[in-house]
Amino acid sequence: MTAATPRRTRISLDDWHAGGRFIDWHGHRIFVREGGAPDAEALLLIHGFPTASWDWEALWPALGARYRVCTLDMIGFGFSAKPKRYAYSLIDQAALFEFYLHAAGIRRYHVLAHDYGDSVAQELLARQREPGVRAQLQSVAFLNGGLFPETHRPALIQRLLLTPLGPLVARLTTRARLGENLRRIFGAQTPPDEELIDGCWRLIATHDGRAVMHRLIGYIRERQVQRTRWVDALIDAAVPLKLIDGAADPISGAHMAARYRELLPRADITLLDGIGHYPQIEAPEAVLAAYLEFRARIAQTALAH
Repeated sequence: MTAATPRRTRISLDDWHAGGRFIDWHGHRIFVREGGAPDAEALLLIHGFPTASWDWEALWPALGARYRVCTLDMIGFGFSAKPKRYAYSLIDQAALFEFYLHAAGIRRYHVLAHDYGDSVAQELLARQREPGVRAQLQSVAFLNGGLFPETHRPALIQRLLLTPLGPLVARLTTRARLGENLRRIFGAQTPPDEELIDGCWRLIATHDGRAVMHRLIGYIRERQVQRTRWVDALIDAAVPLKLIDGAADPISGAHMAARYRELLPRADITLLDGIGHYPQIEAPEAVLAAYLEFRARIAQTALAH
């Protein structure tokens, strides 16, 4: 598939915030946004690092017309609390989603995840094999992310945040540097516009988010520790999986998709030529088409049985 024309109109960040609510997670306020029909199939959207649930705004109206869409800003991100002494982990974020699903009365759900959120989805997938699961995961679709530590190529700022200089690097991060980093990982023909960069910067800066970036970045090492658990969750998955990947992404593009196909020979993969790390922002129409095709096949298979 080829690159799409950049999308220039969006749900503003202020409107996104106004349309949400907050829940309590261990004494911390977590921003939640919900839409669509309450009686439709639930679709959980899981965002990436270092942004927040606003990453899904371009797909929100179309997905909300078909599903009960749910998302939140994970702890440490966006409008949610960013405690400075919190033990941030991907496993904890998965527990947060399970808490939300239970509180919302959701017993069956599908997942569409991106970046950091891919690893959270892998943990949710792994938990499906364990006793006591209260919400049944029906399918998972992944966008660009570090599904395999051996193929993840972190950006320079991510590598620096992992060093002892991480706290200083985070404090020195500016809106201009964020813009430079985003331009490097977006597709050449689908660069981020100024409104998008402004919004992403606001999401990071809210609640002094720079102060916890070096803590959040520990997810890169956590992926290495949990590799067997999370890769096995993919290989042994009992639910349909889909990969929609921006091929031009230097972090987790075509090279990651090749590893995915190597480990999952019958893998369902859609490669988006010319698209970078944020396909849901750069090419929302192409992502939507690929995702709806995936869900249509699931429905057809269910009818056949």
